[in-house]
Amino acid sequence: MKKLPIGLQNLREMRTEGYAYVDKTPFVAQLAEQGKYYFLARPRRFGKSLFVDTLAEAFAGNRELFAGLYLEAHWDWSRSYPVLRFDFSPGVLRSREELDQRIIAQLDELAHRWSLTLTRDGIPSRFEELVLRLFETTGQPVVALVDEYDKPILDNLQDPEQARAMREGLRNLYSVIKRLDPHLKFVLLTGVSKFSKVSLFSDLNNLKDITLDPRVATLCGYTEPELTTAFAEHLQGVDLAEVQRWYNGYNFLGEPVYNPFDILLYLDSRQFKPYWFESGTPSFLIELMRARQVYLPTLENLWLEEELLGRFDVETIEPETLLFQTGYLTIHEQLWEFDAYRYRLGYPNHEVRVSLPRAVLNRYVPDLMAKEQARNHIARALKQDDPAALESAFHAFFASIPHNWYRKNDLANYEGYWASLVYCIFAALGVETRAEEVSHRGQVDLVIQYQGRIWLLEFKVDGGSDGQKALDQIKIKGYHQRYAGQPVTLIGIDFSAEQRNLSGFAWERV
Repeated sequence: MKKLPIGLQNLREMRTEGYAYVDKTPFVAQLAEQGKYYFLARPRRFGKSLFVDTLAEAFAGNRELFAGLYLEAHWDWSRSYPVLRFDFSPGVLRSREELDQRIIAQLDELAHRWSLTLTRDGIPSRFEELVLRLFETTGQPVVALVDEYDKPILDNLQDPEQARAMREGLRNLYSVIKRLDPHLKFVLLTGVSKFSKVSLFSDLNNLKDITLDPRVATLCGYTEPELTTAFAEHLQGVDLAEVQRWYNGYNFLGEPVYNPFDILLYLDSRQFKPYWFESGTPSFLIELMRARQVYLPTLENLWLEEELLGRFDVETIEPETLLFQTGYLTIHEQLWEFDAYRYRLGYPNHEVRVSLPRAVLNRYVPDLMAKEQARNHIARALKQDDPAALESAFHAFFASIPHNWYRKNDLANYEGYWASLVYCIFAALGVETRAEEVSHRGQVDLVIQYQGRIWLLEFKVDGGSDGQKALDQIKIKGYHQRYAGQPVTLIGIDFSAEQRNLSGFAWERV
């Protein structure tokens, strides 16, 4: 049985040590044949580094690693090229000085591999010297590969000044590439985010962005056929439908793909867990969502224009853009309208749909025991179809949120704040939770569907009616009529901005 390549990003080890391998080499041939300068963004732990390594081995002419793969018969193995590979993934750099030292160290190490000694000063000049001398020494143009090109910036987003310093340091390196064009064979930059060309690539405006190119949509990640073929030996007794629900669904305008990190760890343990989500806590993102008062329920069905989808910079960080670029949202629909593309985004799968609300709750309620107790009470109320028990459970939950969350902001006056947290509570339980479901007479704030039963929730802030006004709105607007023939419970909830908690609760079965 082929071994699972958990944590491996090295093609040579995977091909020589008996690991399962998904053949992505058709994309190597395609990119090499169709262009020269490329940029690719994908979420973390999605296979970017392995693809970069595959490119490096192909251009280096290591044919033996590609025996039996597509590229063996679709590559000119009579030529090899010097490869420069930069990798910014290890560690966290906290200053421009550390970044410059890392770049210089990589340049010197690459030069040493080719028995060269660099004599020029300054990063741009040393990079240029390395490329020119390699071209002179080998007689072949150079391949430049940059892995996680943006990580030094992303690691410092909480400190905009430091992030800008990192951006300038990286631009110092990348700015050399364009003028080295006659001496370069192929260039690829990969990362998580797509920074604007003006801010980071003003001197490298010939990069072709293939992030949302349908022709390479499955370059990273596993398609369904790839999963069932490459890992067939590991799928005995596996519920593929449940695996798909948990880990499939990432869409880059092509066939949906699985997250490789999740798949490998699941096949190893056979336990459904949020492996990818837990491998990196998005604390900056969650804090940004809180600061911008993002209405979480809308993330299930969010429309963005193409410009916003790909616009990202230190000075203009939109939480919705960051959610997409980091993999917490994916594309569900593309629409051409008014001479521009628009995209409908949503959660890619069950893992993210449950884990992101849990992370938000953890951010708001640092007392995990209090949160867990409230969760258990709400889950019990749901299982027992006991809406009355929700009142005390919600009250205990909101009481556990520290008062300093409300300082210097008006969150408590914002209905979306209360609705977002209630949404997170139910979504984190893994039950079907829909926000602002539209009927012909309006929309209800929240729909909970569990074991064939429907709970409809409507919220008011400082309504002063013990929840009755919110309850009456559900009935007057007829939000429940679409569920005729099913057991439906109507729940109206008032929140008090002053008390920062429930001030009214009413419910009724229809």
